[in-house]
Amino acid sequence: MNQLPFYAALRRKFSRLAGALEHELMPRRCVFCGALAKSGEGSICTGCAGDLPRLHNACVRCGMPRDAASLAPCIECQIAPPPFYRLSAALAYEFPIDAAIRAFKFHRQLFYVPAFTELLLVTQEILPVDIDAVLPVPLHRWRKLKRGFNQAMELALPVAEARGIPILRNIHRIRPTPSQSGLDARARQKNIKDAFVLRGRVRARHVLLVDDVVTTGTTCKQLATLLRKKGVPQVSVLALARAVGPA
Repeated sequence: MNQLPFYAALRRKFSRLAGALEHELMPRRCVFCGALAKSGEGSICTGCAGDLPRLHNACVRCGMPRDAASLAPCIECQIAPPPFYRLSAALAYEFPIDAAIRAFKFHRQLFYVPAFTELLLVTQEILPVDIDAVLPVPLHRWRKLKRGFNQAMELALPVAEARGIPILRNIHRIRPTPSQSGLDARARQKNIKDAFVLRGRVRARHVLLVDDVVTTGTTCKQLATLLRKKGVPQVSVLALARAVGPA
């Protein structure tokens, strides 16, 4: 007699009981409003999830919103294609996600990570299936030492785990560039020029860059250009948020 269905049902029942016990002992709260999570909710309650600044009709190539949905890239990307194949962002960089990202990145409020993970795991599902490596946007070692962590790595790890693919660790930021925040597009480009180096080889065929925020896309373009020069045929980008206003 085949016992597998019996044991599978038993495991599912045990998992439900364990989840219910965890909820009773350590109830989850929404990271945005603090409300107790209801059954089936994660780290973001249904009400706050509905209020998050979604990106509508985003260009598949650069992630910028448009007036109407289209499978074709936007006019800007058709005229000057970026060096990456796809860019997908979970949300627009507006309230409350902008405040949450700043709190996470600059004030070490890591309790936001499960909520950010939930958003990214849904967003990454629309990306190509042939992605075979993940690259968190590197942080210079001195900034990482000061901050205590690389926010892009915290976001990239669950994405790599969900896809069952490796994290690239041999691309480094070699110049301690000033923060990109507050710089215009030209200053950002100058600031990030020659900031990254690849040590060794990358055997992946399609690398996924992961970052918290894409503003002008300058950092992603620099990394994508470097990867393609080193023989990686395809690069895509996954971000938690995309700036949609003036840089």
